[in-house]
Amino acid sequence: MSWEAFAVSTGAVALGEIGDKTQLLALLLAAKFRRPVPIILGILVATLANHAAAGAVGNWVAQWIDPVWLRWALGLSFLAVAAWMLVPDKADDTTEGHATRLGVFGITLVAFFLAEMGDKTQIATVMLAAKYQALVAVTAGTTLGMMLVNVPAVLLGDRVRRWVPPELMHRIAAAVFAVLGILVLLGYGP
Repeated sequence: MSWEAFAVSTGAVALGEIGDKTQLLALLLAAKFRRPVPIILGILVATLANHAAAGAVGNWVAQWIDPVWLRWALGLSFLAVAAWMLVPDKADDTTEGHATRLGVFGITLVAFFLAEMGDKTQIATVMLAAKYQALVAVTAGTTLGMMLVNVPAVLLGDRVRRWVPPELMHRIAAAVFAVLGILVLLGYGP
């Protein structure tokens, strides 16, 4: 396993996830259902499935695109995600009317999987997998990053948002992605 890919993926996604719509969704689910175990398990399974698919797309892209074009695409994509990190998210309430059919785990699984579609962390997973070409390390890292932020959100609720200002974490995440983008454009890294 590539420890660099794992560490960068964990850190970038953890920072980017603070204040993200999926963290807001975790807070909403925790407040609504007050059953942390099925919520946490739903987040884990949804994230693993979503990020494994995103990582597979990233690996595929890296195999089929000329390395010079890939470097430019990745570098500019990292810079775009850096800018996107500065845009605050709002929670989408996608849980209404499904509690009796799916249960708390099922609602969380479906809501998180759908909320991650096209989200910053999913796009970041594609880019990190394309950059490092280490599917397992990137998927494990991005999933851990998601869990590091969302588990405390589920367990501690709104208190977490008061301790760590989301705007500050978004700025730090934007800086991390900007640095990654610049390094890729300059030809550093894998």
